[in-house]
Amino acid sequence: MSENQKSELNTKKLPELWEWAEYYCPWCYVAAVRFHKLADQYKDKVFFRNRAFPLEVYGGGPAPYDILEQEIWLAAIQESDAEFKPLTSDWPTTTLPAFDAAWCANQQGYEIGLDFDLRIRRAFFAEGRNIGKQEIMVDLAKEAGLDMPKFTKQFESGEARAAILEEGKLGKEQFGVRGTPVPMLGNGEKLRHAIAYPRFKEGKVISVGQLPDNGTDRLGSVRQMFEKAAAQ
Repeated sequence: MSENQKSELNTKKLPELWEWAEYYCPWCYVAAVRFHKLADQYKDKVFFRNRAFPLEVYGGGPAPYDILEQEIWLAAIQESDAEFKPLTSDWPTTTLPAFDAAWCANQQGYEIGLDFDLRIRRAFFAEGRNIGKQEIMVDLAKEAGLDMPKFTKQFESGEARAAILEEGKLGKEQFGVRGTPVPMLGNGEKLRHAIAYPRFKEGKVISVGQLPDNGTDRLGSVRQMFEKAAAQ
């Protein structure tokens, strides 16, 4: 990866580990919980970077209630620290406001952005809040103690939307991202989470895939990703 492809927040020019993710994806939530536990431990070796991949634009469409209703319990039993509650009728028709808000939070600092990313996911899956509503994103920003004048200005300007759409386009066209979550090294090498994904047929779960090697060691597999990134 050339230096100009690295995040502007990566001031130490460390090797990067990316996670292409969508906010309505329960597997991205599971992955975020795990990454969040280790990112600080590797902060002097690896720059962990959340990358926007809105599926409603570049993937399979907006959040599918019937599919997620079947997936969340499978996700919950694979990560005890990812809290889930039953889905509510207040359902997001878009998650673009969540991406916008996450981008704005990231402009206020790396750790702030990392915390806010997980805060959004917990708001949706653990608290049942509609992350497609702009007012919910403003509430989350206030709860996180963000600089609200700065957040509001960027959130309303359209700057965030342009940035996240460009990033998603880059993921699809340059790095071959098709779904989420996709962990990736800064050189574009795709990695794999220790997650057993369901298989669907005609909108119903028909089986669950096998965990990859070391899949039972949840943090161990994530640690391997950080170690591989550090060796770049």
